[in-house]
Amino acid sequence: MLILGIDTSGKTAACALFENGGLLGQISICTMKTQSQVILPAVKRLMEDCKKEFTQLDSIAVSKGPGSYTGIRIGLAAVKAMAFALDIPVCGVSSLEALALGCGREGLICSVMKARQDIVYSGIYRVDKKGASVPLMADRVMNTAELKNELDRYNEGITLTGDGAYDLMSCFPDERFSLTPPHLRMQSGCGVVLAAEGKETSDPSELQASYLQLVKAEKDLLEKSAT
Repeated sequence: MLILGIDTSGKTAACALFENGGLLGQISICTMKTQSQVILPAVKRLMEDCKKEFTQLDSIAVSKGPGSYTGIRIGLAAVKAMAFALDIPVCGVSSLEALALGCGREGLICSVMKARQDIVYSGIYRVDKKGASVPLMADRVMNTAELKNELDRYNEGITLTGDGAYDLMSCFPDERFSLTPPHLRMQSGCGVVLAAEGKETSDPSELQASYLQLVKAEKDLLEKSAT
């Protein structure tokens, strides 16, 4: 099985290629450019460097959110286009679960992604030695104080990962908390593929984003309707 993983839910445009459970290659670019300018050239380079053809792909896994509205839409659109053209299935996974599985730790893991100001996207997972994850808290959008209250439920070591992990640890110093290294704290194609393991694939037409909160256009429409 040859599986391509793509994540554009944050500032990092990332892709990885797995064959029969083994990593062939990966590319991660922390970019200020629009994800659409970066991700497709990165995928093309990855396939070429790994000496694989797109027609050899069996499926594509992609982060469906939460995260950057624009980044998620770009990633999903790119994956849908490729999957339709190649006539292969897709698997959409949580960007927070992908962060948890991509950080290389086991035990209790809290994924934290910045949303705006003091608001974060977060999920809490238990990851075993085989890399299987069990969600302990469904992916949510909340402020950092609310997240700290959720973490206070656990009397054990907690690994923090994601671009909001450092800020959370700085605001709420806690001996239970440990940070993943910087290179494992960001989105990765590897995490996406690992999160897709064991999950059902679907037709690309069924792939939907998971924003966890309304986009600005929806908020504006609701506010207009209420007046």
